[in-house]
Amino acid sequence: MLTEHELHSSLADPSLAVMSFLNEATLRFPDAISLAAGRPYEGFFALDRINDYLSHYLEHAREQGRDEAAITRELFQYGPTAGTIRELIARMLLKDEGLVAAPQDVVVTAGCQEALLIVLRALFADAEDVLLVPSPSYTGVTGAALLLDVSVEPVPEGPAGLEPAQVRATVERLRAAGRRPRALYLVPEASNPTGSSLSLPARRELLAVAKEYDILLLEDHAYAVFSPAGSPPALKALDTDRRVIHIGTFAKSGFPGLRIGYLVADQLIRRADGSTRPLSAALADVKSMVTVNTSPITQAVAGGMLLRHGLSLRAANTEAAAFYRANLRTAAAALAERFGSSGLPVSWNEPDRGFFMVVTVPFEVDDAALEASARDYGVLWTPMRYFQAAGAERQLRLSVSYLTPEQVRQGVHRLADFIEDRCAVPRYEEVDSLVA
Repeated sequence: MLTEHELHSSLADPSLAVMSFLNEATLRFPDAISLAAGRPYEGFFALDRINDYLSHYLEHAREQGRDEAAITRELFQYGPTAGTIRELIARMLLKDEGLVAAPQDVVVTAGCQEALLIVLRALFADAEDVLLVPSPSYTGVTGAALLLDVSVEPVPEGPAGLEPAQVRATVERLRAAGRRPRALYLVPEASNPTGSSLSLPARRELLAVAKEYDILLLEDHAYAVFSPAGSPPALKALDTDRRVIHIGTFAKSGFPGLRIGYLVADQLIRRADGSTRPLSAALADVKSMVTVNTSPITQAVAGGMLLRHGLSLRAANTEAAAFYRANLRTAAAALAERFGSSGLPVSWNEPDRGFFMVVTVPFEVDDAALEASARDYGVLWTPMRYFQAAGAERQLRLSVSYLTPEQVRQGVHRLADFIEDRCAVPRYEEVDSLVA
C-alpha cells in the first residue's frame, strides 16, 4: 500500500483530474449534448483520407530519390528524434504564416503537450524561475508545470485578452521579490479557454516587454489556422530577437489521433567554453528521454496532408474554419434569443474564431452544478474555475467545435433552461441569509 506523502505532490492536486472528470461525465451522461469537448468536428473525418495522405507522402519520398528499402526503414524503424517532416513543416509555416524557420530549428513532437513539457523541462533550472501564464489559461501548460515543479504566476487577462501592461507589472513585482520570470506562455489567436485574440499592437508590445526584461514567449499556435483573412501574424513571424518559441499542433487542424505537434526554437545556447549549440538540438535530446521519437508513420500521414493541400494547413482547413465561425455565431444568437431581454444578469463574449466562448451567470458554477446540468438538463460545459485559481466562480466555458449547428443551438437552449431554473430557485446560501 502506497501513501500519498510518498508520491509526487502533483498527484494529489485536483487540477490533474480535470480531464478525467470531464471524460467520466461524458460517459455517465451519453445522451447529454457536450459543449465541453474542445475537439474537432468529426464530420470532417474520413477513413480513406489516411490512405490518401500516406500515398501522397510515399509519392513525395520516391520523388526525393529514396528507394523502397529506405522508405520502409523510415516508416518501420526508430526515426530521428527531431522528426522526419521538419522541412515540410518549415515550408508550411512560411506559406501560411510568413514565418521563416530553418528545418533544423523544428522539432516534431508527440502532440503539443509534449512540446510544452520538454520546453519547460529545458528552460526552468532554478527554484527562483517563474513561468507566467494568462489567467485564465489552458490547463495543459499549468499541469505540465505542476508535474515539473515549475512555479507559475498568473497574469490577469482583460476583455481583449492578455494585456502587456499587466505582464510588465507582474514581471517587475516578481523581480523585486528576487524571483526570475523566465518565460510567458500565451495563445495569441483564439485562445483556450476564452476565445480571445490579441491585436497587432498588443503583440508588438509583448515582444518589446520580452526584450526589455529578457524573457521568452512560448507561443501556442493551435487555433490560428481557423482565423479569418487579415488576422494579425503569429508572434514568431514578428520576432526579430529570437524571443519566441513557437508551438503548433495537427490535433485541431488535422485530427487528434495523429498525436503530432511541433516546435520552432531558433535560440542558441552558449556553453561554458564559449561555443554555441542550437536550443532545438537540446530539446530533441530531452524528447529522446520522453518518447524516443515521434511515430514516423503518423508523421508521414501529417506530411501527406500538407502535400495534399499545397503545404498549407490553412487551405486544408478552409471548410472547418468557416464551420467553427458559424457555430460561434449560432451559439451567440441562441444566447441572445434566451437572455437578450430576459432581465437576468447573464452575459457572454463573442469570439469570431476558434472553438470557445465564455458565459457569465449570477450563481456559482462548480462540479455539482455541472453534474446537475448533465443529469437533469442533458448538457455539459466546463467550469471556468478549471482554468484559473480565483475570480471565475460564476463563469463557464462553451466549446462549439464538436457539434452540428443544430446541436449547438439545442445545447445552448438546454443550458438556458438550467440557468433560468437556477436563477428562479433560491440556493441554500440565500435561504440561510433570509432566515438569519
